[in-house]
Amino acid sequence: MTEFILVPGAFTDAHVWEETAARLGAAGAGAHAVTLGGEAGADLEAHVADVLRAIDGVAPGDDIVLVGHDYGIHPVLGAADQRAGRIARIVYVEAGMPQDGVPALAAVPDQVLRDELAAGPGAGVLAAPAFDAEWQRWGSTAGIPADALERLTRRAVPQPLGTLLQPLRLTGAVYGVPTSGVLCNGNGAGIEMLQHLVNMGLPGLQALATPQASFFELATGYWPMLSVPAELADTLLAAAAGEGHRLIPATEELPVHLRPFLMDVPEVPREGTGHVDLYVSDGAAGPPPGRGVRARRPGPGRHRRHPARLADVPRVRPARG
Repeated sequence: MTEFILVPGAFTDAHVWEETAARLGAAGAGAHAVTLGGEAGADLEAHVADVLRAIDGVAPGDDIVLVGHDYGIHPVLGAADQRAGRIARIVYVEAGMPQDGVPALAAVPDQVLRDELAAGPGAGVLAAPAFDAEWQRWGSTAGIPADALERLTRRAVPQPLGTLLQPLRLTGAVYGVPTSGVLCNGNGAGIEMLQHLVNMGLPGLQALATPQASFFELATGYWPMLSVPAELADTLLAAAAGEGHRLIPATEELPVHLRPFLMDVPEVPREGTGHVDLYVSDGAAGPPPGRGVRARRPGPGRHRRHPARLADVPRVRPARG
């Protein structure tokens, strides 16, 4: 049997998972939503302990899928690192990629708030959003029904500052656990943008382009458990089954349509000479970026233009090993 352990993000508790958990149960899976301790003195290790208790409460032999939303991925990884042998998969729902020694504060989207928290004392709590529109500071509320958004605000709880300021500690055992990512394109980038970043050769993202990492995309905002709970449940079931999109490593040759240009190529005036187009700059030294000479091939009744393979067209290609 598959047992999902659902861990909420900042300011929220188990109630946000109610509809998704019910859908998982109806599909024959187990689902346990965790409420993380909200005491003023709580830190990240206290929340890791909350997740560990949930893991240890699952019957031996069941496949455990740990699901972390937003901040919740930090205690998920901390707990999975200590119970790696029991975890079948970790699912990141609109969550970053926490690293050993880095606090959750680094993932807070608001730069001003990050600076304020970093400069202040580590004790106490961070007040929860007091009205519906304030949630936008943390992520898009696109798709959340009005009554669900009102309930989110009404039931919001303060976030202990220690949970954001204490660094995550990992031994590395968790890196062997298969993962899935759920990206909500209403809040930002989707799978296509992630593939683009991998293509650029960013070292920190190359681990995402492996067979044990899969990805899903939902057309909604930052809280899919409230905006599309049924679709999220179906996605979690598919992730548990090992399904999902796999990214192409940067070391492999990509199809032409996946090889990005560094910049948009503007349309500029040109002079035709025979079967060659000469692109003239507007008084600047050299041709415009990405343009120079383009060959032309005659066609029936007219000249059809096609680009030649020129060195002055900047193209990003995958790095070769």
